[in-house]
Amino acid sequence: MSSWSRRRKGMYAGALVVVALAVIGAAAFKLLYKAPSCFDGIRNGDETGVDCGGSCSRLCPNAFLAPSVAWSRFEQVAPGLYNLAAYIVNPNADVSAAAVPYHMALYDDKGVSITDVYGTADLPVHRDSLAFQGSVNIGKRTPARLLFEFTAPPDWVKSPDPLSNLQISNKQYSETGSSSSLIVTVADTGVEPVYNLQVYAVLSDADGNVLDFSKTVVDQVPAGGTALAPFTWPRSHDGKVISIEVLPVAQ
Repeated sequence: MSSWSRRRKGMYAGALVVVALAVIGAAAFKLLYKAPSCFDGIRNGDETGVDCGGSCSRLCPNAFLAPSVAWSRFEQVAPGLYNLAAYIVNPNADVSAAAVPYHMALYDDKGVSITDVYGTADLPVHRDSLAFQGSVNIGKRTPARLLFEFTAPPDWVKSPDPLSNLQISNKQYSETGSSSSLIVTVADTGVEPVYNLQVYAVLSDADGNVLDFSKTVVDQVPAGGTALAPFTWPRSHDGKVISIEVLPVAQ
């Protein structure tokens, strides 16, 4: 066999090896390669952190302001039963956080623990809200102080305001010698109804001191229509209610 024939066979064999390797490599790449995503636990694509920033809806920790707690309070609703609340401020204009876990601790006047309550709170886009626990049973103990803390940082995501078309069109407050009530009219100016709307009310006096608070749930606010959010309290506020703040939160 001539040297040229051997070289030609060698070139054919080499070409076949190259083609085979290319086919195997392409198949392996297709099998093993995973496109970057916002849920793979790896910083890739245009992310500025692990599964956050860039085109991901989740923001990285250094891209937002932490929520603040303006106050925490308790109010008796019946013998041994108390409503607990903390007023949460979200300073971020275009992000929200859902189901942020928290802890409330209620103490007596000697600093002895009465009860611990755990829950979650939704932090809507650039809106204030309440972390609220209703009718907490503490028996015959007398509370003196309530402490509130988040037990995990909020998982912020970019979000539009789902309640941008919602308006508080009327607040009708009245009281007797032994009770108080508030009827809030909620209007939806959008083309879609709002379902399961949480509505919080905060009553304050002329100096801005919180007198009371409560929560109700509106099943539906019809598109282009209105719905009523009723609140009641088992006490009079003695004509001190000057300011009524209504805080709607989408579920």
